[in-house]
Amino acid sequence: MTTSIEGRIAEELGVRERQVRAAVELLDGGSTVPFIARYRKEATEMLDDAQLRTLEERLRYLRELEDRRSAILDSVREQGRLTEELEARILAADTKARLEDIYLPFKPKRRTKAQIAREAGLEPLADGLLGDPSVEPLAAAAAFVDAGKGVADPAAALDGARAILTERFAEDADLIGELRERMWGRGRLVARVREGKEEAGAKFADYFDFAEPFTELPSHRVLAMLRGEKEEVLDLVLEPEEPVEGPSSYEGIIASRFGIAQRGRPGDKWLGETVRWAWRTRVLVHLGIDLRLRLRTAAEDEAVRVFAANLRDLLLAAPAGTRATLGLDPGFRTGVKVAVVDATGKVVATDTIHPHVPANKWDQSLATLARLAKEHAVELVAIGNGTASRETDKLAAELIARHPELKLTKVMVSEAGASVYSASAFASQELPDLDVSLRGAVSIARRLQDPLAELVKIDPKSIGVGQYQHDLSEVKLSRSLDAVVEDCVNGVGVDVNTASAPLLSRVSGIGAGLAENIVAHRDANGPFRSRKALKDVARLGPKAYEQCAGFLRIRGGDDPLDASSVHPEAYPVVRRMVKTTGGEVASLIGNTSVLRSLRADDFVDETFGLPTVTDILRELEKPGRDPRPAFRTATFKEGVEKIGDLEPGMVLEGVVTNVAAFGAFVDVGVHQDGLVHVSAMSRTFVKDPREVVKPGDVVKVKVRDVDIPRKRISLTLRLDDTADSGADPASGAPKRERGGRPPQQRQGSGGAGGRGERRGGGSGGARSGGGASGAKSGGAGGERRGGGRPSTAPAPANSAMADALRKAGLLGGGDGKPGRGR
Repeated sequence: MTTSIEGRIAEELGVRERQVRAAVELLDGGSTVPFIARYRKEATEMLDDAQLRTLEERLRYLRELEDRRSAILDSVREQGRLTEELEARILAADTKARLEDIYLPFKPKRRTKAQIAREAGLEPLADGLLGDPSVEPLAAAAAFVDAGKGVADPAAALDGARAILTERFAEDADLIGELRERMWGRGRLVARVREGKEEAGAKFADYFDFAEPFTELPSHRVLAMLRGEKEEVLDLVLEPEEPVEGPSSYEGIIASRFGIAQRGRPGDKWLGETVRWAWRTRVLVHLGIDLRLRLRTAAEDEAVRVFAANLRDLLLAAPAGTRATLGLDPGFRTGVKVAVVDATGKVVATDTIHPHVPANKWDQSLATLARLAKEHAVELVAIGNGTASRETDKLAAELIARHPELKLTKVMVSEAGASVYSASAFASQELPDLDVSLRGAVSIARRLQDPLAELVKIDPKSIGVGQYQHDLSEVKLSRSLDAVVEDCVNGVGVDVNTASAPLLSRVSGIGAGLAENIVAHRDANGPFRSRKALKDVARLGPKAYEQCAGFLRIRGGDDPLDASSVHPEAYPVVRRMVKTTGGEVASLIGNTSVLRSLRADDFVDETFGLPTVTDILRELEKPGRDPRPAFRTATFKEGVEKIGDLEPGMVLEGVVTNVAAFGAFVDVGVHQDGLVHVSAMSRTFVKDPREVVKPGDVVKVKVRDVDIPRKRISLTLRLDDTADSGADPASGAPKRERGGRPPQQRQGSGGAGGRGERRGGGSGGARSGGGASGAKSGGAGGERRGGGRPSTAPAPANSAMADALRKAGLLGGGDGKPGRGR
């Protein structure tokens, strides 16, 4: 290739090649993206973590491309068919698809009709007819009849010649590439319901007669239709373009490529039929497979991006901090599980109370909670947002009203993934003496104190703030989510003396084994007094120490710098600053006036450049600062506890629980999340709902419409909206005709949803495709065209999106009833 891998990545990122080369060298040397982004700014000339993640992904792809290129060159060379021209084409291929197109004629395959025809000596016939259409085909074919070679008559000879030409047309790399791009730009995906599946597949109703251009299909819609096809409700067809009269334009391109034209010559008709045969039986099928993969890949990439972005927001949600917390895991029949954790997250008390039906021990439950809160100086009450959450919230409100001296604050907390944690091997190890049911209450309390520290104990996929996560590539999703968790953990920093093994395992340079060793060393020898002491941990060598030290915090240790993000390798720079100011390290830390009097340029040397020195000064001013936002809670409206209490026009405060491509789900405290459709987020066009809100945001919304029988709530962020602004009352999306493409959405009332998109979804009317499960009554999230799991399928476990859909009445609970149940 004329351009190196590093050069190509540099061009794509818009940076210099030497920056990419430095980053690649560091990655190959075992450095992590967080470490390079934070502590090797001079080497990469300030590449940030987002650029480095893209670089890492592209590096993986391009290296796989090079490996495949080498394998193909070896294969063609072994066949003795590698020419200089072919080698140049293989070396110039810049994508995997292009490389495979070039390799197709040389790829070992089972004997084809074309190969059999060549073995029968029919290639000269094919070449002759293609080269000279003035020849009469049957007459020319007569000379190739040979029963011994399986050519019984002229017709059989022509069939063999056609097979040879068909294969030649279908394996022309340049032609296939041109046709593929043409079909991508002009083609459309068509969905139709299978006969007799209308009732069973009702949740896919909006796709029963549907067509939309490939380039306009949003990811959730593609995934919905693919799921509908998988569940044998829909038939999907990839059409090259809108149906037109006469021969296909694609056939014309193939004919032109090989000099075939209808000029009245004897061979023209046969060659034209050969082109048509090649297009319909080989080329179109090949392109259909390619573009189906392209559609799925693009949809998966977008769904993974949405999932990763939502996960990042959830992990970086504001922590309540080191405050004693009482966790309540609500329930009816089995009672409300109670756990009290102290400021460090240690479990100090547990209990089970039965304030709700059927026991109705309300006053006894209040007395138990008041006693626990007083005994353990509780400041916060964390309430899981599952079944019986509002009833339990009412209990907490009465506790606060009856005992103002306790100065309690109640907060509703997402319990997504709590049951996964409760039953995990780590929970058994961490809380061996607690019943599984009580572990959930502990998790709820701790995730209020520090969402990041608690949620890292759960597989990111089980947190489930995504769309169609169960339909996505496991490898692609896991790699993306793991990168998000790694970036979040290292961006915040970790207290090495209090962190769990799962949290430590996410720190740069530390895997699961080293994390266990750190915890074991801490348990055996007491808290670490310095970062240097980490070197005494078994198997924690120089490289691991280099990668992890800056992200681990030791508060109250021997060296005050160990509580900051200053890397130990840069401590000499701080010592020089201290020497200049004439004091101690402790007196310099947090001394804004002195620190701002220092010039960063004065401390630059051969090892540490201006970016690192600037970072050090900023860190010393506010050491160990947490990049997460300040803790804030939503206040649910008194008297609004169930969907029947809602009325159009009400203005409520709520918490954003999830963001999908078609809008945002908001918990307003009535067991069913409402949907703010993308068209109801702003007076201006909103391409991505995340531009407006993210999970965890506290927002004010107005109720537009309430559908009690279907448990659907339509909300708007535009507080001056009327109750029904002419949009689909269920989804907030413009109404559309059945079948075909939806109309252009208008901006303003009824909504700016984007060209050709009816993104309405989920709760508030989720007729839309977005969630981990489905629309209409049993779920498939679909903009009324939604797709998803059938109502009889088990809901995806512990998914926040599934939680939102259950609360929206779009997915049955575990007992087959609407709403959630654990």
